[in-house]
Amino acid sequence: MRDLAAGYGAALPGLDTHSLMAGLDGVQLTFMPMGDRDGAYDPEHQVILINSKVRPERQRFTLAHEISHALLLGDDDLLSDLHDEFEGDRLEQVIETLCNVGAAALLMPRPLIEEMLSRFGPTGRALGELARRADVSASTALYTLAEHTTAPVLYAVCAVTRQGDDDEEGGGKALTVRVSSAAPGVKYSLRVGTPIPDDHPAAVALDTRLPIAADSFIPFRSGRKMPAHVDAFPDRHRVMVSFGLREKGRDDA
Repeated sequence: MRDLAAGYGAALPGLDTHSLMAGLDGVQLTFMPMGDRDGAYDPEHQVILINSKVRPERQRFTLAHEISHALLLGDDDLLSDLHDEFEGDRLEQVIETLCNVGAAALLMPRPLIEEMLSRFGPTGRALGELARRADVSASTALYTLAEHTTAPVLYAVCAVTRQGDDDEEGGGKALTVRVSSAAPGVKYSLRVGTPIPDDHPAAVALDTRLPIAADSFIPFRSGRKMPAHVDAFPDRHRVMVSFGLREKGRDDA
């Protein structure tokens, strides 16, 4: 699926909305309110529907996802293999997963990922620049960059979130992990909601609006602090962070 989408993207004149549709002869693109649905592909009427009420970056990923549906339906061999291996709800789940894989490959081609890693290394800035260049969500960029990172690195997107009731002790706002993923082979993970200490480079970068690279630690929710080289890149209301691991150990629970 990744190769199918990447091949489709390589033949396009660009990756803007109009160009993304250029390879689907006869397929119409329509934006309209769709309630809770982000989009759909109707092969019978040759139309891709995109929810006009969601964020532009979500619309873009949804378009790439629905294009992947069209590509998958046009590949008889791949489709036959899927039907041989899966059925029912499981088949639908696998198809949705594959179309997400296809969307990522289409919007973030390997040369772009390699350029980001070559220029910036496996850093928070590489994550921020990939999201900006590909015009995708930070979480989409994070999972893709982590998959292609060979160094022992853990990535996270952190943002300020409300903690309990402002009137209660311990309430208010705090910088926490919104999404996290690690390079292949890295056993550690950061749970969503893990708080970032105020003196951590990630928090300082967000407060000062300045990128920071420093030897620090991974602040696991359990309270454990694992030494790591931290690269924090502020981006609007959030901060992109990479943690370069310094030691091996057990999985964080």
